[in-house]
Formats: sequence, C-alpha cells, structure tokens
Amino acid sequence: MAPPPLSSATVSQPVIDSASSQTQPIAVVSEHLPWRHTFISLKVPNFRIFAIGHFVAVIALWMQRIAQDWLVLELSGSVTAVGITVALQFLPSLLLGPWGGMMADRFAKRKILILCQSMAGVLAAALAFLALSGAVEVWHVYVIALVLGLVTVLDQPARQVFVNELVGPKYLRNAISVNSTTFQLGGLIGPALAGLLLTAVGAGWAFAANALACCSTVTMLLLLRKDRLFISRPAPKKKGMLREGLQYALSKPTIYWPWLMAGFIAVFAMSLPVLLAAFADRVFDVGAGGYGLLNALVALGALAGAVASTRRRQLRLRSVVFCAGMYGVMLCLAAFAPSMVWFGAVMVMSGFWCLMFLTGSNQLVQISSNVGIRGRVMSLYIMVLIGGQAIGGPMLGWIAENVDPHVALFVSGGVPALAALTVGVVLARKGALGLRVNLKDRRHPVRIVSRAAA
Repeated sequence: MAPPPLSSATVSQPVIDSASSQTQPIAVVSEHLPWRHTFISLKVPNFRIFAIGHFVAVIALWMQRIAQDWLVLELSGSVTAVGITVALQFLPSLLLGPWGGMMADRFAKRKILILCQSMAGVLAAALAFLALSGAVEVWHVYVIALVLGLVTVLDQPARQVFVNELVGPKYLRNAISVNSTTFQLGGLIGPALAGLLLTAVGAGWAFAANALACCSTVTMLLLLRKDRLFISRPAPKKKGMLREGLQYALSKPTIYWPWLMAGFIAVFAMSLPVLLAAFADRVFDVGAGGYGLLNALVALGALAGAVASTRRRQLRLRSVVFCAGMYGVMLCLAAFAPSMVWFGAVMVMSGFWCLMFLTGSNQLVQISSNVGIRGRVMSLYIMVLIGGQAIGGPMLGWIAENVDPHVALFVSGGVPALAALTVGVVLARKGALGLRVNLKDRRHPVRIVSRAAA
C-alpha cells in the first residue's frame, strides 16, 4: 500500500479519524527551551525511578553485549560467528515482533517488563556460570542469544509504550529523548567497563553484572506508584489485530517513511559493533580494550545526539530522513579513515547522527499513533529496526571477513545514504519543496522550503 502525499509543513496535528482519535499533536516549540527544561520529564517521580533503573540496566546490557561478541570472536576466531550471534538475538523480533506489540496493547506493560527482566537475569546468570567455569562454547552463546531474543520480542514494545504511561502525553517527546540519553550514557560507560573486565578478569564477570542489573530493574519497577501511572485501556482481543496495526501504519506518512528508513539503517548500519570488532582485530590490532574504546566513542557521539534531541524545537519528517543520510555519510567517511585517531573521530560523529535519527523517528512514530494501537505500531517499527540487524549482522560480518572490513563499512553507510537521498527527492516532489541557499545566513546557509519560496 502506497503512502498518501505528504504536506511540506511541519506535522503539528495528525489527521483525526475513527482509528486515531487519541493521536497526540506533535509539539512545535518556537523558542529555544531553557537549559533547566532539557530533562524536564525527570521531574515526574515514577519516570525518575524508572530512569535510574534503566540507566543501571543499560550499562550492564552494553557490558554483556561487548563481552558476548568478543567471547564469540575468541572462541571461534570468526567475525562471521559474531554476526550469527547478533542474528540469533534479533531474529525473533523479525519473525514475532507484531505479536509482541499485540501483547503490549492487550496486557499491563509493567507486568510484562517485570517478567521479561526476570527472564533476562536468569539468562545472564547462566552465561556467567558457563564463562566463569570455563565450560562455555560457541553454541552455548548462540542458544542464550536466541532465547534472549525471544524475551526481547515482549520487552521492547512494552518498554516503548510504557514511557507514555509514566509521563503522559505532555512530556512524552522529552521522555523519549531522556531514555535515549540514558541509553547512550550507559553505552559510553558499559563498553569501557567491558573492555577493562575483558582484559583483567574475562567475560564472565560482565555477564554476572548484567544478571544483578536485571534484578535492580525488577526492583525499580516494583517501586513505581501505580496510582500515578497514566494507564491506557487494554485493547480487547479480536480477529485481525495485527492486520489492523499494519494498515494503520501504512496509512500515515509520519509512520510509513520513518519505518522505511529504519529498515535501511537496521539492515546496513545498525550492526556497527560487528564491523568494529573486525577493525579492532584485523585493521588496527588493538584487542579487546580497543574494541571497547571504539564502541565507547560511538556512544559518546550518540550521547551528544541524544542531548541535542531533547532541545529539538520542531519535529519534521524531512529532518528525520536527513539525519539518517548523514549517519550513512559518516560511515562512508570512516571507511577511508587513514588512522585509528581519525577513525575514532568519525565514529563520534556517526554516533551523533545515528541518535538524532533514532530519537526523531521514534518520537514521530509514537506521537503519530493512537494510544490504543501504539503497541502494535511500535512493534512493527521495532521489528524492522531490530529484526533488520538479524539480516545485516551476518551479511556485513561475511563481507568484513571474506572481502575487506573497509568495503563492509562503506556498504554499511553507502546504502542508507543513497536511500535517504532517494526518499528525500520523493518527499520533495510530493511536498513541492526545494532548496534555498543564502550564504549570508551563517546559521542556516541552506534551507528546505516550499518551491515558491525557493
């Protein structure tokens, strides 16, 4: 189903129909926010508690992911095997993602999260035991990654929609950006800690730390004040719920186009840790510590992007597509970096543009969705974003191992950049947009405006 034509104006009030009566308007801020309002959603007590638990969990999750990838590389000596691990962890989201969204719409999100975090803690503890006892084999990691992927099918849609129940529609955009900031700050700390642990005591203790963090997250969820949650009415069970979510998503350009761009980013550009493992091991020869450092540099840029997204005044579809294109361009530049110093510098910029795209597309999709159908819509978005990595991880790992890591990285960035350019041209034609160049305007020398103004 083709999306309808898109207006060139900022999306400020989605179309209201029988399926979208609860769609929230997308906030447009005409002035820069005061710095004290950068993280204003944290003034909500429930969200503050959730954010603390989420921060601890994200640090440990990054530690486990880095340790897991490096452990597989050490056990197998194959970058392709690392890609297979990524694929197994994300494949369930590709196959079962919409079902997870339907569960998020039908049942209490808080209870789903408690169940999923408990299961994730058990899996992390099992992996820690195997690694610390010296009995771990590659197939053990494969099985645990697959089961963790099944847990993610339920966890991710519920987690995305639960943010709205914590803060309500007023602070939803800010809360999404704060969540991204938390995730990237954890991504800055986690890989660095993982690199230290891998060098000092091995991967097992990183897995153990994640098991403890899952227990911490469950505790935080139990501490939330249920009487202060903005609980949405569960969707009744009926036939065709998944089809309804798909038709709804395809009917709105502010959902369809971010979804399409997320697909290109997910397949080609979201398996960056696989390529960083290849560069750390085969190009720069910097070992586990260097691998953790490269991931930390990406997270540093992503943290800056997440903070910048909290201060974004206008949420436009074309700016989301632009950020996706810039991320691809940065990866292409990194493929030609002459040294690790330059490579690391471009990785910081890659992280920045990646997060600007992810937070913008997440906000646009969520706020453009009816509350009653948001779980299914977000599950489709997550299915594309996470499930695409199940395809891209092994593919890019194979290219890096059998062709060249530089070629793999160039493909990783070049395809999304070309896709963003194509989508940008399509949107410009549909919205009658053009470019206006004014070199006297130092802040905005190039603007996208209506063709009449151009």
